[in-house]
Amino acid sequence: MPARRIIVDLSERRLYLLDGGKVIHAYPIGIGTALTQTPVGEYTIINKQPNPGGPFGAFWMGLSRPHYGIHGTNNPGSIGGPVSHGCIRMYNQDVLQLQKQVPVGTRVTIRR
Repeated sequence: MPARRIIVDLSERRLYLLDGGKVIHAYPIGIGTALTQTPVGEYTIINKQPNPGGPFGAFWMGLSRPHYGIHGTNNPGSIGGPVSHGCIRMYNQDVLQLQKQVPVGTRVTIRR
């Protein structure tokens, strides 16, 4: 069975969930500002936590790059903009749907 993976396209401000190379979901995201850019590269999801508190919304998925993750937001109006400190911000309902479909160890590619 092909592995699921995530591609984050910063220019499109979209997160894509792929299964065997085929896009099965596309989600709008918020990304880092010009001063606190989302880091481009290859990472993996290393931990998952519901209701992490603070501005992280309903769910947190930590990446193998320390201090960066994919998370929900308490400010849904920020989705679509360059608004975060480098993390990938999603609507709470979207991050909850995504986290059910990707285990720890899922590959995450972040590209411009």
